[in-house]
Amino acid sequence: MKNVWDLLGREIEDHYKCIRDRPIIPEVSVQQIRYHLRDRYGDFAHAIPLRDVFEDVTRMLREWQLHVTHPRYFGLFNPSVQPASIVADSLVAAYNPQLAAWSHSPAANEIERFTLDFLAAQIGYDPAASSACFTTGGAEANQSGVLVALTHMFPAVRDEGVAVLPARPLLYLSEESHHSFEKIVHACGLGRRSLRMVPVDATLRLDIKALRTMVQEDRERGDAPFLVVATVGTTGAGIIDPLVDIVAVCRQEQMWCHADAAWGGAACLSPELKTHLAGLAETDSVTWDAHKWLTVPMGAGMFFCRHKESVARTFGTATPYMPEATADTTDPYLTTMQWSRRFIGLKLFMTLAELGLGGYRQAIDFQARMGRELKAGLLAKGWRVVNETPLPVVCFTHPRLECGDVSVADVLAAVRRRNIWISDVRLAGAVTALRACITSFKTNEEDVAALIEALEQAVA
Repeated sequence: MKNVWDLLGREIEDHYKCIRDRPIIPEVSVQQIRYHLRDRYGDFAHAIPLRDVFEDVTRMLREWQLHVTHPRYFGLFNPSVQPASIVADSLVAAYNPQLAAWSHSPAANEIERFTLDFLAAQIGYDPAASSACFTTGGAEANQSGVLVALTHMFPAVRDEGVAVLPARPLLYLSEESHHSFEKIVHACGLGRRSLRMVPVDATLRLDIKALRTMVQEDRERGDAPFLVVATVGTTGAGIIDPLVDIVAVCRQEQMWCHADAAWGGAACLSPELKTHLAGLAETDSVTWDAHKWLTVPMGAGMFFCRHKESVARTFGTATPYMPEATADTTDPYLTTMQWSRRFIGLKLFMTLAELGLGGYRQAIDFQARMGRELKAGLLAKGWRVVNETPLPVVCFTHPRLECGDVSVADVLAAVRRRNIWISDVRLAGAVTALRACITSFKTNEEDVAALIEALEQAVA
């Protein structure tokens, strides 16, 4: 076993140090991987030494993996991860703490509480009056928001279900919002027709006038609007919805306001970027993913709510088998969707401790600056940027693309041949553009310049 631990440490260190030298895109077929697995492992009838399994698996991950931690991966929000977070996940795997009940893991529960209280304060919530938990990811956090809002607005739903309601509950979100809500309303028993997609304005932000009109018309039809989702950094273009205006509509209409800040929530830590998040502190609940801009491994979502009592009412239960509660503590199984749960928060705690708030701010501000440099460099070369956001994602097109001389697929292929990964995106249901996001804290000026050069050659 000792040799395996040594190998593991070297593999992690080598991957962290040598990622720039590796191809981002794997050259492998489905059939090749499946044949290898069948040939080597069959039906698991024979035991294989751990060292041999380790070496085979690391080779597969090294060679048959899209390397999203590469500094020239400009794709979705899959960041490079900080060393402290890798150490943390290894410790969690070794000790395997169970966080359902406080008494089973006092240290883990208190570390998470300490970390979440700090971040709640960055949002602008009062840690003592609010509730917060780690989740498997943004989808679970968003579903927690919908469930708590539903229970808060319609208390009878907790015991009787949505069938008891005389009117259909509706929730509102922009056309650019995350599609996880389609699954969420299905899982919550609301049905996908309960989703009301609000048009966006010319800046791709939720249109407040359209929102007001839709809510009013739906009420007149006999439906029951209860929730608006404000997106803080859309997946496609990094758009921040008008938080202050959305909160005002929710207060006027007596609706819940949930902020999906899965990516953009990290802007709270930057004094410069936080100015774009005015109104976030007035929302009722927030989703924030640490495994995006806070650069820790998958998965580490977070759910924050200003209404502690509503969270307890939503998730509370009584059992004859769980340990008795410890005074002045909260058992997480009573305030979250999960029951048994991994110690998710350690990787964020250790990274915060190693970097400090100043280190995190520096990394976030640097990535934002790289986004501005990419935008400026593209504009200087005659490209057209089609999104406006302070977050480091740039959506862009080119006259040769718009007139059909070159296709988006051709540009993507040409850029990827240079060991640089970008994607395409469809915005506002019609505009197809190229998309590049600064997802790695290792991405620097040289990487941005290399991307621009590759794009220029692709359309030349």
